[in-house]
Amino acid sequence: MKNYNIEKFDHCELYVSNAKQASHFYQNALGFQPIAYKGLETGSRDKVSYVMKQNQVRFVLSSPLRSGTDIGKHIDKHGDGVKDISFTVDNAENAWKETTSKGAISVKEPHVIEDEKGEAVLSTIKTYGDTTHTFVERTNYKGPFLPGYEVARFNKIADPTGIVHIDHVVGNQPEGEMNSVCNFYEKVFGWHRFWSVDDKDVSTKYSALKSIVMANDNEKIKMPINEPAKGLKKSQIQEFIEFYDGPGIQHIAMSTKNIIETVKKLKANGVEFLPTPKSYYDDLKKRIKGLDEDIDTLSELGILMDSDDNGYMLQIFTRPIQDRPTLFYEIIQRKGSQSFGKGNFKALFESIERDQLKRGNL
Repeated sequence: MKNYNIEKFDHCELYVSNAKQASHFYQNALGFQPIAYKGLETGSRDKVSYVMKQNQVRFVLSSPLRSGTDIGKHIDKHGDGVKDISFTVDNAENAWKETTSKGAISVKEPHVIEDEKGEAVLSTIKTYGDTTHTFVERTNYKGPFLPGYEVARFNKIADPTGIVHIDHVVGNQPEGEMNSVCNFYEKVFGWHRFWSVDDKDVSTKYSALKSIVMANDNEKIKMPINEPAKGLKKSQIQEFIEFYDGPGIQHIAMSTKNIIETVKKLKANGVEFLPTPKSYYDDLKKRIKGLDEDIDTLSELGILMDSDDNGYMLQIFTRPIQDRPTLFYEIIQRKGSQSFGKGNFKALFESIERDQLKRGNL
């Protein structure tokens, strides 16, 4: 019996080289509103952070203010990317005690932070690579984000793109390390294996992957764990590992209630998506019955679809959002299906491989 509960994803913190410019992209391209800020003006001398929010999704974009900081070293090694996946919990101290007692390495012991709007309790543990998990207990806090942050000043209201919440967060592992990471989540968190595919399910002429989705008790947290499988050429998982210099977060999937409208808005804002060949949609008419959406519209936008016994889902993937071929985003709409698009993996891989070839990394 656990003495704490993980309720949902709280926020994702990204270490980026220029948080001011990154926040501009998240606001104007992705439709996120800046809601809180921490920097020199608030007394933070080494780190600046912008908190960006759209519905239930919060991203914290953080940059170093001096040389030689841990943030700067992280960016130098990995490039811009996700450092921390935080969970909302009912008791951050108990979460830290229980996970560390089961083998998790502590990064920050439970500590109280407070300001005039109340207090919050935070604690942090390591997971794979340099990625961390922070437990956030904020039942006694009434501010926009956390103590130490001020309400963001902004000149423009973001135009939302329909993003609602984080559906899942995907971590890439070097070959042979997927199972040990899944075992970590089973042992330390008591999570269960929700879904999986192997290289027999997901392969192209050149490359393949294996993936296991780990989920918490209420299944609001889903974290697919990927590793490359043997293939004729270098898989996109291996490309990520090499350019990120180790395991890390490959992509974050964000849900929408109307993927067609969301993708139209994102494209109009300049967001680039992986293209899908028109032949994919010829097969789609045979493969999936009873669609609410017009297939010609899906084809025009490049949206993928897959189904299971419970319904279907629609998804599309951005190109990497920085120059290193590492972090990207997925937009997903579920209509009953709780799968992860196994039927789309081949089309997705082939699309990524076309981009890999242009980069000289296939």
